[in-house]
Amino acid sequence: MHDQKEFTMQEFEHVLAQYEPMISHIIRKLNIYRDHVQYRQVGRIALWQAWERFDTEKGDFTPFAYRSIQGAMLDELKRETRFEERFMPVIDDVIIDRLGAEEKREHDGLLEVIGQLEPREKAFIQWSFVEQCSLAECAERAGISVAGVKKRRERMMKRLREMMKVAVP
Repeated sequence: MHDQKEFTMQEFEHVLAQYEPMISHIIRKLNIYRDHVQYRQVGRIALWQAWERFDTEKGDFTPFAYRSIQGAMLDELKRETRFEERFMPVIDDVIIDRLGAEEKREHDGLLEVIGQLEPREKAFIQWSFVEQCSLAECAERAGISVAGVKKRRERMMKRLREMMKVAVP
């Protein structure tokens, strides 16, 4: 006689294999550009929970699974945003407090300059310097070639240097 949980787990592994592309699709649709492993796991857990709760009398499983996975990922995004809103400004304040007067002026000038950049330039800064992505990863995220990323980076860095000369005399 088979253990019911073992049989159930084998069934779920089959379901998971079928729905992995849906999890990837939802990650892309929600424009999640970092922590893919974390969000993929959130999606898998949501799929498991949906599979456990699903009632065949109420319709097809696929739309139910989609809504469950998407909802779980949105909830995770909200939790992450709340955390960043609460704690990241404090971390920034601690760093700024440790800077000298000239460094603070340069920091403020840099923030002002970055605020003037286009959204795709800000995204590139996020990927390159904050998340420390490779040029290939940046190219994949931007949907362009590595050569295109290098050219954008070159133009952006030139523009940043010129803007910093004006912002921080």
